[in-house]
Amino acid sequence: MKMSRKSGRWSATARLAAVILGFGLAVSGCTSADQNEGAASTVRVGMFPNVTHAPALVGVENSLLQEALGDDVELEVHYFNAGGEAAQALLAGAIDITYIGPNPAINAFQRSNGEAVRLISGSTSGGAFFVVREGIDGPDDLEGATLASPQPIGNTQDVALRAWLAEQGLQTDTQGGGDVSIRSMANADVLQAFQQGDLDGAWVPEPWATRLVDEAGGKVLVDERDLWPNRQYVTTHILASTSFLDSNPEIVRAILSAHLDALEFVNANPDEAQTITLDGIENAIGTRLSAELIAAAWQNLEFTPDPIASSLQESADDAIAAGLLEPVDLAGIYDLTILNELLRERGAPEVSDS
Repeated sequence: MKMSRKSGRWSATARLAAVILGFGLAVSGCTSADQNEGAASTVRVGMFPNVTHAPALVGVENSLLQEALGDDVELEVHYFNAGGEAAQALLAGAIDITYIGPNPAINAFQRSNGEAVRLISGSTSGGAFFVVREGIDGPDDLEGATLASPQPIGNTQDVALRAWLAEQGLQTDTQGGGDVSIRSMANADVLQAFQQGDLDGAWVPEPWATRLVDEAGGKVLVDERDLWPNRQYVTTHILASTSFLDSNPEIVRAILSAHLDALEFVNANPDEAQTITLDGIENAIGTRLSAELIAAAWQNLEFTPDPIASSLQESADDAIAAGLLEPVDLAGIYDLTILNELLRERGAPEVSDS
């Protein structure tokens, strides 16, 4: 199987525009075989150059996806730096499947009236923290503080931060006002602003939480795992175009089989998996992160096919309460049929959509 990477650098916004212009809205759910009879079919998979997407990166770098798809399918890997961009690409038909966080998946489901996308597997749990400067020891120290969350507003960590602050009796709004001001920033900008003393705290995913502690003198105020039953909540799962899923079940089966292989690998071989993840991030963005950073962040993550569906509804409820999402019925957002078939074949426990 041939694999191509859609740009070797992390410039997702420019790439997304080019992809959408190139494919257009009319090609949603189509492979190149649908467009050009006799040509090798293509599957376009989105992911982030991020440690929370380690199974996806290992699947690419270890050729697990390539081998599962076979010689007649071309794999295109599309890198994104925000879930909203990946969701937009999926809805526009520019990609077929993507690794993504919970709130962008919810938004895509709502925007398409529950028709265009389905969650088909879990991937990662945990790995988000509220890191603050010295001198902040609890909620009582936060009134008047300036905090940050990753772009865009309504991002998974942004929702988590606003929900937690509301539980502490601290009000926020989307314009940066309220008892606590929240800025929506790129993760790299969060680190720089924290180092410069322009932020009092930030709710961020790994490896940025570890970087805020190690490189900017921050300390963890909240480990998000402590807010969830069994310390589990979805950080990354796999979202597919419904039309692609319906039209290409064998390709989806191959991708999910490779995903399960990647999960087994990262859990059985953490040291090697960390090195491969570093390779994948470097191939995507042209910069190599430190092995020590990835090792520290890795300890805060759990890699699992379980989508931890119960946490998705709570994420939606939190976004609605924060005024970031209209009320949404998530019935039908999951299609775990193929995943559970594969799990049964492997003698592994099935996962639930509730």
